[in-house]
Amino acid sequence: MSQAAKNLMVKLIVGAGQAAPSPPVGPALGSKGIKAMDFCKEFNARTSMYQPGVPIPVSITIKPDRSFSFEMKSPPTVYLLLKALGVEKGHGQPNINIPDRTVGELSLKHIYEIAKIKKTDGKHTMLEMEAIVKSVVGVAKSMGIKVVP
Repeated sequence: MSQAAKNLMVKLIVGAGQAAPSPPVGPALGSKGIKAMDFCKEFNARTSMYQPGVPIPVSITIKPDRSFSFEMKSPPTVYLLLKALGVEKGHGQPNINIPDRTVGELSLKHIYEIAKIKKTDGKHTMLEMEAIVKSVVGVAKSMGIKVVP
């Protein structure tokens, strides 16, 4: 059996600079034999450049010797779109062709900036910018955000 098969993977979304040994971090790591405080200190240090509270998806790999490493991703696309628009949430029944069913408009420039942030994620580095932009536009439409030139 390979060594990698024994590694455990824990995925969480933690607010930048706000990791604490309380739920969800503490129980998720404590049950795997990891000191949550060790993770919290390192995570908070590595997310210090973000505004506090920005949701950061993180994948934690726990090795058999109870050491761990983690990889952070960019904030979720939905979060970035809502922030750019300055609203709390998307539309419950979105339809960008009906003005009453939209929450606002974003320019293609905004979408491109969000796509540049998403491009930094490991799984997106090999994708063309056009594909990432199309993906962000799709998420925007699904929330009731109209994309304008």
